[in-house]
Amino acid sequence: MRLKAIGVLAGLLLGLVAAVAYLNVRGEDPIRDADTHAAVPRPTPMSTEQVARGRYLTQVGNCAGCHTRQGGAPLAGGRGLATPFGTVYTSNLTPDPSTGLGRWSEAEFWRAMHHGRSKDGRLLTPAFPYASYTHVTREDANAIYAYLQSLPPVEQAPQAHALRFPYNTQAALAVWRALYFRAADPAATLDNTRSPEWNRGAYLARGLGHCVECHSPRNALGATSTSLELTGGGLSGQGWYAPSLASAQEAGVSYWRTEDVVQLLKTGRTALASVQGPMAEVVYGSTQHWTESDLFALSTYLQAIPQVQTKPSAKLEPLPGKVQVQGAAVYDKHCAQCHGPQGQGATGAYPALAGNRAVTLARSDNLIAIVRAGGFAPVTPGNPQPYGMPPFSHVLTNADIAAVVSYIRTAWGNQAAPVSELEVLRLETAH
Repeated sequence: MRLKAIGVLAGLLLGLVAAVAYLNVRGEDPIRDADTHAAVPRPTPMSTEQVARGRYLTQVGNCAGCHTRQGGAPLAGGRGLATPFGTVYTSNLTPDPSTGLGRWSEAEFWRAMHHGRSKDGRLLTPAFPYASYTHVTREDANAIYAYLQSLPPVEQAPQAHALRFPYNTQAALAVWRALYFRAADPAATLDNTRSPEWNRGAYLARGLGHCVECHSPRNALGATSTSLELTGGGLSGQGWYAPSLASAQEAGVSYWRTEDVVQLLKTGRTALASVQGPMAEVVYGSTQHWTESDLFALSTYLQAIPQVQTKPSAKLEPLPGKVQVQGAAVYDKHCAQCHGPQGQGATGAYPALAGNRAVTLARSDNLIAIVRAGGFAPVTPGNPQPYGMPPFSHVLTNADIAAVVSYIRTAWGNQAAPVSELEVLRLETAH
């Protein structure tokens, strides 16, 4: 009886392994021997137009933002990306034959983008957002490949990921892919009932723009939920929250003028809002370089996102008197000179805090991060000398930060929950 049970369990296990194996290769075309040539020299010449197109597309995808370490050569990799499972180090995208993409073929690069598989067939960690890049067309992937192959080669060996067991195993990646990944058909995502601008914007947002990677919540295994797409997500290891693009109370822009959305993406600021933190990096490294037509297309798509109706919050309790006094004192000493005694800000320089939805988000991560580490808008042609906010972590205690953030979130008609010193400490240790 026991042997029979063991046999049944073994059969189930083998069936599960077979299912995982099948789900990991479905839709993949095998790479032929002719496709695995050393890419230097390339057998077919790459046109100037294709290389230029690839350069633009790498900016659309902000590839340098992750694949360039501080002080390092552009796109030579080595930047550490914090995840809940450990640190992932980015790869060298230059055409160095020993440490970069120099011996990768066009077909192998496409497989990495579309299927998340390396040159040697190993599965890539989804910190490389192939779950988004699978929406990129083969033509665009080939152009990116052409541009990367045109770069000066940089010899920089990739650093091994520092992931905890079992997340550092191919088996774990295979199970994750079986559960959460399926290669997309870019053409199948087109919606004939929508305008060409909306379809282009959807392609950019879902593919190279990979907006879902930050602006969506993740489950315990790090996968985003399609049912909660673009409804906001915490940025692991950064201490920031990417607000919901599907809520007018957070970062939804359905009621904005399209030209204001374009301006925010192009310059990093408008009369309505400005970008800070990780989004400032996106504007600096990516969206300020987009064509006007692509910015208009993305704005059209963002404005069409169905908006989630946020339930009115329960009546907030008054701020405790001691916290009120402490927060007001900190604000008067460190904040009022720029943001005004009534939180009114200064037009064109310092944002108003009264009625600012970035201040009253349900999550206080961003406000705490700005008080602690400072806030800096990106330098762009449309905003060449942005005003910045200095960090205050060296002069304020966690209790001071909690008090002033709570004060700002409840003063001048703002209605948001106060934050505790424990919450400030939690975000500090999570950073």
